Amino acid sequence: MNTVIHFEIQADDIERAKKFYEKALGWKISQMMKKEEGGMDYWGIETKKPGEPGINGGLYKRSGKEDEKFYLYDCTIAVDDLEKSMEAVKTNGGAITKEKSEIPGVGWFAMAKDTEGNRFGLMQPTDWKPE
Repeated sequence: MNTVIHFEIQADDIERAKKFYEKALGWKISQMMKKEEGGMDYWGIETKKPGEPGINGGLYKRSGKEDEKFYLYDCTIAVDDLEKSMEAVKTNGGAITKEKSEIPGVGWFAMAKDTEGNRFGLMQPTDWKPE
């Protein structure tokens, strides 16, 4: 099986993106590496508690190359209450780009953008349960 085990978000403004994801989705974000210590500036993202389904990820500064902004990977985030999550996205500077719709046998889905223009999905599962 080829399972997704990690995701990364690119940001023009790290602090703005960090604040958005911490407030809108309750994620914990902390710096893991620093450029001056020989690596790159990189923040780890914890989206779940140990033993829960899902993956964690990372956050780093977007490259200055304009054409790279179009080669991003979309991720979908499982939420308990889609309406509440959509409101949290808007309240914290993001936008809803596709309103709530039902995917029969799966759940309720909406598309959003963060403060950096990155796309992501929000899914309130009904019959489908993520593993």
